[in-house]
Amino acid sequence: MTPALPTATTPSVASEFVLSAASQALCDAFADAATQAPWQSYICNACGYVYHEADGDPDGGLPPGTRLADIPDDWACPLCGVTKADFSPYEAPTLEALRAQASAAPAASLRVRGEPGVVIVGAGRAGWQLAETLRQHSATLPITLVTACTGDRYDKPLLSVAMARQLDPLALVSETGRDAAHRLGATLLGHTHAVRICADTHQLRTTRGVLRYGHLVLAHGAQAALPPGLPASLCWRINHLDAYQRLRQHLGDQPKDVLIIGAGLVGSELANDLALGGHHITLLDTATEPLARWHDQQAGPQLLDAWRDLSIRFEGGLQVEQVERVGSRYRVTTTSGRRFAADEVVVAAGLLPPHRLAQSAGLDWTHGIAVDAGTLQTSVSRIHALGDCISIDGQCSRYIEPIARQARTLAAAILGQPAAPYEHRAAVVRVKTTSRPLTLH
Repeated sequence: MTPALPTATTPSVASEFVLSAASQALCDAFADAATQAPWQSYICNACGYVYHEADGDPDGGLPPGTRLADIPDDWACPLCGVTKADFSPYEAPTLEALRAQASAAPAASLRVRGEPGVVIVGAGRAGWQLAETLRQHSATLPITLVTACTGDRYDKPLLSVAMARQLDPLALVSETGRDAAHRLGATLLGHTHAVRICADTHQLRTTRGVLRYGHLVLAHGAQAALPPGLPASLCWRINHLDAYQRLRQHLGDQPKDVLIIGAGLVGSELANDLALGGHHITLLDTATEPLARWHDQQAGPQLLDAWRDLSIRFEGGLQVEQVERVGSRYRVTTTSGRRFAADEVVVAAGLLPPHRLAQSAGLDWTHGIAVDAGTLQTSVSRIHALGDCISIDGQCSRYIEPIARQARTLAAAILGQPAAPYEHRAAVVRVKTTSRPLTLH
């Protein structure tokens, strides 16, 4: 007897299998599409750090490929410590987009071509952040950045984790200075030193000539301090990408003995990262524990515990008196007579803002360029400052989080927009010691 053929309304087992397989294939296709969806980027509204989903935040426990939606609510921004609620979608703006945005700004914010415009001394995070903010509100304002280096853009905190992340020093640049200047329609004078400010004539003398300014902004940061008696030619000071690249080149691929003078933020982070890179570290400090500034938060004991399995030897209560070259190595002598040998010596003994420019303009100075707490105006008209080189009520500003807020305050003042008073807040510090990351207050 011939079996009945399946009707259109009564599927056979075979057709059910085909439908099931098709449904599964469709589900797999949707899953693949979700997996292959373009990676997104998000910017921290507090400090400007950009989180790339493709890269993740390995030091914060987020492997590459972590979507923002999957990040725990208690995750902290690697630079300033705020949570993911303070992040918003980000796409690097083009010059055309910035001009379109600026054209929609109030007419009072637009400047007339031919005027001196704004001259910014320094092309680090503070200088570029101000240039970005100014261009968002004015399509025509002339912007000139003067810098002693190339002006390439990079995240300085990466210098503290590059070896742990196996990052090539040359790959730390996120945007060349030339490309950033082109994107913003700004003029970048790289490898140019600012020599003197003539405040009465509104001129800045540089090694490439004299620049007139309508407003001058000092954003030249601070230099790594060198304790008295220590020769600069024998000691590395890592506060910029070029110095870090040279240090990595000198260290090479073989383990080296590295002595670091200073166990504050920079010294502790470098010690941690270089040890993870296979080097043997001796860390000296006048205090009896690392991160002594945060003794009440037990930061030092936590680090020492995390370092037990690393080649880091901490020696506290010691003041370095002399560094000298002996053959192909260095000898470091303390005031107590103790001696240490090393292949390389790094000094991380704090930061000092350069004072020559401020002095030439007669600016008030208190541990840095003294600025008004609300306006960031210096003691001389049309000269402003932001970033590591300033002090507010006698306190230095050394952290990344305030820079974006400082830039908004200065942009409003320079462009004649309604005042955007700067609020000086207590800093939240993310210590990038990957063996045990710490968030301190």
